[in-house]
Amino acid sequence: MIWGTPVTLVNGRVACAPDRPLASSIRFASKVLAIDEPPRRGDTVVDLEGRFVIPGLVNAHDHLELNHYGRLKFRDRYGNATEWIDDMRPRLESDPAIAAARRHPLGDRLFIGALKNLLAGVTTVAHHNPYYAELRRTMPIRVVQRYGWAHSFALENRPAGARGERGGDVAKRWRQTPADAPFFVHLAEGVDDEAAGELARLESCGCLAANTVVVHGVALDASDVAKIIAAGAALVWCPASNGFLFGRTAPVRLLLGSSPRSGRVALGSDSRLTGSTDLLAEMRAARATGCATDAEIVAMVTTDAAAMLRLAHAGTLAIGAPADLAILPAAAGDMAGAVIEAQRRDLTLVAVDGRPLVGDRSMAAAFRARNVATRDIVVDDAPKIAASPLARRIRESPIPEPGVSVAA
Repeated sequence: MIWGTPVTLVNGRVACAPDRPLASSIRFASKVLAIDEPPRRGDTVVDLEGRFVIPGLVNAHDHLELNHYGRLKFRDRYGNATEWIDDMRPRLESDPAIAAARRHPLGDRLFIGALKNLLAGVTTVAHHNPYYAELRRTMPIRVVQRYGWAHSFALENRPAGARGERGGDVAKRWRQTPADAPFFVHLAEGVDDEAAGELARLESCGCLAANTVVVHGVALDASDVAKIIAAGAALVWCPASNGFLFGRTAPVRLLLGSSPRSGRVALGSDSRLTGSTDLLAEMRAARATGCATDAEIVAMVTTDAAAMLRLAHAGTLAIGAPADLAILPAAAGDMAGAVIEAQRRDLTLVAVDGRPLVGDRSMAAAFRARNVATRDIVVDDAPKIAASPLARRIRESPIPEPGVSVAA
């Protein structure tokens, strides 16, 4: 299928790379064709009037099928994640609302997780569970396909996946993962002695290596961080989920201050069961901890996340790379601050592979240029337009996305 003619966005502030000044224009079709060059004959030209253009965001940790429940816990603080899981299990059948939410088809549950991310400007997400066949079908964003995973040491032989798949033997799963693919495991997710001992356990299994991605890491101490650094491993930080369950988060400043190596820390929203409503809210939660600068937080959802996930073309806007991008309103101050302060209603456009999927009505010319038919939708009381197939899927979904509606 031919996706129409190229679009050139002019009079903008285009974030191309951390070490490069903001450009004023970007030209794209399915890929980025030019940066800081004038439009060519036949292009559709859109005046951004000072808006920011950023790479599509990268969410390094989500459980896509778990985002339609809302936040759930049954005590004020937990010692570790296993206690929370044990509190949840009896309620999976006994609580009518939870049981009803579980009965939705997996494809619909995964779609809502993908939609949550898209509406927040996320174009790539790492799903921590099996790569279900449904993820290959009409997902609006990219879902990382090349990865290894185990849930955690606690759930090695217990159900963890949406279809009851076991969490998996950590050491065996790690050995089965190619060395150049990320291996994800929930680790040190808590504040008790059990959580504190898990990094040593991982190391004793021979599974702490350059492709190891520790998710959460709340109980890590300085010596654990030193081991992660020495191994070249990485951490996915989920501060909102950590705070909700445990009242504290991972020692990310120790990792961030260790070296200039990219890909050391990435940000993940986790699912809405315990985490933020979306990655934009997660960035604000990260800022509120005081553990990282705005620029570091934005790197965690762009360049550093892409490096961690071994994704060559994600998290940046470069000539020849897929045109995965988002547009933010014009704002005073720097780009990093504008990204972190944005709400999903503020996003002017989100495009994947140069195909506009949702945006303001002022972006209608870009949709037409790329041959994308639209329908009117509303996102958090803000009128928007969306690609017709996406709007249809939202309208037909048995699971509503809060704050989103499609015109009749």
